[in-house]
Parts: sequence; C-alpha cells; structure tokens
Amino acid sequence: MLIRRSSFLSSVAVLGIICSNAGVGVIAPAAASSDKATENSQVSVPFTFGSLVAKMKNQAQEAYHEPAVKLPEALSALQYDGYRQIAYKRERSKWLDSKDFQVHAFHPGWLFKHPLKVHEVKDGAAQPFVFNSEDFEYHDAELSASLRDVAFPGVAGFRLMNPLNVEGRMDELVAFLGASYFRALGAGNVYGLSARALAIDTASGKPEEFPNFTAFYLAKPEDGSDKVTVWAELDSPSVTGAYQFVFKPGQQTEVGVTAHLFFRSDVERLGVAPLTSMYLYGENDRVGFDDFRPEVHDSDGLKLRFANGDAAWRPLSNPKQLQLSFIGARSPAGFGLMQRDGDFDHYQDLEAHYEKRPSLWIEPLEDWGKGAIMLAEIPTDQEVNDNIVAFWSPDEPVKAGDELSFHYKMSWGFEASASERELMPVADTRTGKAGHSASDEDALSRKFVVDFDASMYSKSGLNGTKLERTKPFIENAALNGKVVFADTRYIEELGIYRVFLDVERDNPEVPVELRLQLTDGEKAISEEWLYQWGWS
Repeated sequence: MLIRRSSFLSSVAVLGIICSNAGVGVIAPAAASSDKATENSQVSVPFTFGSLVAKMKNQAQEAYHEPAVKLPEALSALQYDGYRQIAYKRERSKWLDSKDFQVHAFHPGWLFKHPLKVHEVKDGAAQPFVFNSEDFEYHDAELSASLRDVAFPGVAGFRLMNPLNVEGRMDELVAFLGASYFRALGAGNVYGLSARALAIDTASGKPEEFPNFTAFYLAKPEDGSDKVTVWAELDSPSVTGAYQFVFKPGQQTEVGVTAHLFFRSDVERLGVAPLTSMYLYGENDRVGFDDFRPEVHDSDGLKLRFANGDAAWRPLSNPKQLQLSFIGARSPAGFGLMQRDGDFDHYQDLEAHYEKRPSLWIEPLEDWGKGAIMLAEIPTDQEVNDNIVAFWSPDEPVKAGDELSFHYKMSWGFEASASERELMPVADTRTGKAGHSASDEDALSRKFVVDFDASMYSKSGLNGTKLERTKPFIENAALNGKVVFADTRYIEELGIYRVFLDVERDNPEVPVELRLQLTDGEKAISEEWLYQWGWS
C-alpha cells in the first residue's frame, strides 16, 4: 500500500521541473505517420456530460478489459534518465492564443505504459488533440533520433497552465498523471499532496484496486473566463465512472467535482474524495531521524468539520506499524489534509520548500449519509514515499449493479489564518517522556503538549475577559488508557494556550485514542484535538 513517490505519485512534481517548457494534449501520430492515421485522429463525435455518463453506465454492463492500445517499443523502453531529457515545447501549447488557460502534454513512456486520449470539446463535439514528436524537445541527440518517427497512440497525461501567480506568465495549475491521480495549486504553492478520483479496498486486507482515467475532454473557455471544465472517463475491474471537474484558479484554487459511478462488482471499502500525502516526521515524532531539518512533510494534519459545526484536528504521525483511524462523520461538512505550518524556519529546506505545499479541503455539496473519515498512516523511513491516505467511506455496503453520485468542492491552497476561524486551531503537538525532567523513562507513559493559537482572542479575551487572567476548562478523554495529569497555561509572548497531558496506557499492544478540547465552561472555544498513540 506504500506508494513510492519517486516512481509514481511524485512524477507530476518531477515533470514540473523536468518539463519547464512543456505543453499538453493527446499525442496523435507523428509527422512521419500515414495521412490515414492522422485523418482518423481528427474524427469528431458528439459530446455532452450526459452522453459521457450514459456511455460509462453502458460500459459497466460489460466485463472489464485491459487497455488494448499499447505503446510502441521505443516508447515503452524509455527509462527515467531518458524520460527526464524530454520537455514539451511551450510554443506548441494547445490554446496558445488564450491568455487564461493553455494545455500541455506529458510524454508517454517510462512508468506510463497505457496511453490515453485527451480531446477538445467544441460546439457540442469532441475531437482528439493532435500531437507528434515535433511538439517535444529531446535534450539528447540519440534519443531524439530514436523517437523522431515514432507514432504516439496517446499521452501519459496533461496539465493546465494559467497566470496563477503573475499576470502574463503561464504557470502550472493542475496536472493529471498516472491512474486517477491529479494535483493542483493555489497561488504561491508548489506541488505537494495528491488527490485521486476514487479509492477501492484501501487497507482492507485485500489487494487495493487503482481505477484509471482512460480519456479526457476539455472545453476551451471564452477569453476572460476564470474557469475551465475537464471531463474524464474512469474504468477499472470493479467500477466505471464519469467525472466533471470545474477549475477556478486563485489564492485558493477551487474545483467543483461531480462523479457518477457504476459498479461491476462488490467493493468492500469505497474511498470517496481520496487524498494522498507524505509525512516523514514533525514536532511530535522526529525520534530516529538524523536530519538537520526540523520537519519533513507535505501535510501535517487531518482537519475535520462535522455536520453540527464542530471542528477537529488530527496531527499526522509516522507510526511503527500501520495505523488506521475511523472517525465517524455522518454527512461531514468537510475534511482535508492540511499543511498548517507555513513557516520556512520550521523546515529549513531550500529545495523542497515544504512551507509552500498546499492544503486540500473537501466540502461535500450534498448529504453523503452515514459513514466515516478513514485515515491510514503507513510507516516509512524515506520522504520519497507517500504514506498518508484519507477519504470518506460510506457505511452502506457497495454492491455490484449499484449506481452512486457524489458532488463536492475541493479547495487547494494555503489554509486560512487562525484569525479567520470560529474556534482556536491547534498550532503544534509535541510529545516526550511523562512526568518531569528527573522522571525515569516509562514505555507505558507519555507526555503530550498541545498548543492552541489564541490570536483570535488576543484583544477581547474569552467572554470579554483578558486571556492571561482566564484559564479555560480542559475536556479530555482516553480510550485504552487514562489521563493522569492535565494543565493549561496561557503564554502571552506566543499568543497561545499550552495544554499538558500525561497519559498512561493500559496495554502496550493496543493503541491509545486521545481527545482534548478547550471550553469556556459552556461551549467549545477550540478545535477538538484527536491523536492515536500507537504501539509502544
């Protein structure tokens, strides 16, 4: 289940560096290909989202077949060193005359063995984009000669460009590459966590299934438009699907998602709006990492908002064993993997710039019913591995023949500041040995120190009382353990409440589930802090 970013998920980030002059679409036969092949690639077919939904519904009635189109040997034989020498020519971008959005392609080959088609939708019809080897820059003479006359049956993926950060300069907005994975950016971000269309049987005790996007359809926006629409076909042994994505770039890039799913077979664990990220170590669990950098992660916590308005924060960790957390959430108001810490000084990484990684918030736009947010934390000792997965999973079993639809909004970008929230957010989580400085180490005891950002109350205080004179109430609980000490202090210099918990576990073989929240005696004034203290 651990996914190596260097060989799959991070390919988008890698290509963002490699293909600094790149472009997108479906690669059609090269210039040396026959006129007939080029002519066939230009065939238009009627297209609407409704017709795509009907097509995928009908396809679900048929047995699943592996993609029939294969790459030519010269493309399938590409390795990493060769692939990184290929860049898309910016001057060959699709929609080159647009000041708002342009389309670039990812070259087929290396890890990307199944070519897919990218179409342009215009006047109610879809027609494949035509690309050939002349659209790519091969920074190696031998490689260029070997691929010059090779026909491309499709591309590995595509990305959309937009003047996201500077007017008049096209920057990456979103990239679709590999299975059903994609990444987007808000203004000022660099690529970090990924999203995907669907998760099937993740951490269920059976092999995980990875559905694939098999074709894309893009509609060119009118000049001056701030939105662009992408439609996609999804296929796998268990399910087919029709997806619509409406991208609106900005400080927070918003994506409206509509998904219609048609199931060929039963699914034990369905993951809706799945997110995938990397967490190596942070303030709460950096033990064992001999590294000059204080923290290394794309995301530092799972944020949740429930239907009743309550909010919770679950710091991420890199456990010794696989950890699964199921947080009950009937029709959640939202959830997401966040990079809350945006201070360069806390990372000290001049290349990765983890402080610029985006957060990703999922907001359902309808009642999703009974279910739970699942968080999987997978042990890893390398930052090239994506080891964090989060999604919403319905309680109702998914059976063959079922049809499900989901509508939700994604927000990619820096998280809102603490002063914009209704409740004090969790700022930091630290752990260490329980007791005091002279206490002996005890594997069955642990100290947890949780900071809450009180900047939103810095002027008025709680109920009009200055914070330094007010001590909020601590509500806490421990499952499979007990809290033996709890205290809170206001640190005026930092503008935070700091809570100290000493916890004793009942059984070293069973993880301890912790919760903590500050109240004014009547109502919550902070997010609820959730934590799983894993096996000792």
